[in-house]
Amino acid sequence: MNRRFKLGVVSLSTILVGFLLIGVVLGQSTPVGSDPYRHLNVFTEVFAKIKSEYVEEPDMKNVTLGAINGLLVSMDPFSSYLNKEQFEAYQEAQRTPKANIGLVLSRKYGFEMGVVDAIEGSPAHQMGLTTGDIIEAINGISTRDMPLAFAEVLLKGPPGSTVELLVLRLRRPEPTTVKLTRAPVSPPAVAARMVDTVTAHVTVRSLAPQQTGAIAQKIRELQQQGARKLILDLRNCAVSDPAEGVALADLFLDSGKITTLEGQRFPKETFNASPGKTIWKDPLVVLTNRGTAGAAEIAATALLENKRAELVGERTYGDAALRKPIPTGDGGAVLLAVAKYYSPEGKAIQDVSVTPTHAVADTTEGSMAGLDAEGEDPEAGVPGAPAPPPTAAEPAEDKILEKAIEVLSGKAGPAGREAAQAIAPELLPRIGVPRSMRP
Repeated sequence: MNRRFKLGVVSLSTILVGFLLIGVVLGQSTPVGSDPYRHLNVFTEVFAKIKSEYVEEPDMKNVTLGAINGLLVSMDPFSSYLNKEQFEAYQEAQRTPKANIGLVLSRKYGFEMGVVDAIEGSPAHQMGLTTGDIIEAINGISTRDMPLAFAEVLLKGPPGSTVELLVLRLRRPEPTTVKLTRAPVSPPAVAARMVDTVTAHVTVRSLAPQQTGAIAQKIRELQQQGARKLILDLRNCAVSDPAEGVALADLFLDSGKITTLEGQRFPKETFNASPGKTIWKDPLVVLTNRGTAGAAEIAATALLENKRAELVGERTYGDAALRKPIPTGDGGAVLLAVAKYYSPEGKAIQDVSVTPTHAVADTTEGSMAGLDAEGEDPEAGVPGAPAPPPTAAEPAEDKILEKAIEVLSGKAGPAGREAAQAIAPELLPRIGVPRSMRP
């Protein structure tokens, strides 16, 4: 071992010994098995073994960054550690909104950077990127140990500039290079229509601030058209403000708990329904899929567990938390969830997602577009060839919507949540997720 490394290990060990002594003094009552300082000793030992025993001289900077990222991802797929330069770039991006390509990302499946959703109408959506696709590189830089927040910074830039992605897409065996042109991205507006003389369909693809007011206005217009049954479509609704999820549930609930926000050092906050805000008391069905996340999950689980609505579709993504950057001594920051949103029954939404009462696979997403009768993509062999943009399916082709209409008409049979629980494992093999990592 070189002198610099030895000095680093000695310094780190000294700090750890200090922590251990403090732990002994302050944590006398802590059970032996839960002592965090013992785990730090293990980390130090493994770190030294890698340096001295690995088959070749490792890049210890990358090893350390990988360890930090692994630690964060094991707790929360949306967490990130940013060094000083990355954190400064992140802060600048927050202050000065730029054009982007419209992707919502996470590290849902270990170290792979996955797509939660591609915002409808965005450059990414137009190229056919969709929930479950894996981003392996951005402008030639591997995303394996890249902080999630920094990846989002790299995707932004001046309007008209380009960004190159290496993407592992659904049903394609090899990664594909895709070049996208950045553009201003705005969440799509709320859409509403009458399915028949009494059944209305409201499509919500974003729960950004002020969106609930637009939803309420659409519902009032549908009521004037004779709507007596409502389908609330929250599929691919991942761009969100948690407060909008609470407000959306409040449009349909006149009593009961909507959600609870709580963290280790965050005071518990409970959100209850307000009778004066209810605008719809007739039958309701909510549609979800793998791209339903955040505020949409808060609303969906509140309506489900208060027995106000039945859910039809796929298990949701699993992301409902309050996050903030916490500065570190090197000038960087750790972006952590400081509190989670819990369902009325007390389940952490981020941990368990939301499971529909009627499980139906979504075949209307962009990942299904462009496949021939044999299930193959005719352009799969053309590097960088854009996938046909997703198109809105006709009601007769939309299996989830068909099922929702059945439920509202009373023709659908009972559906146990045990059956719905199986929908996620059935879908995960399509995106190459190992069995050991499936829910």
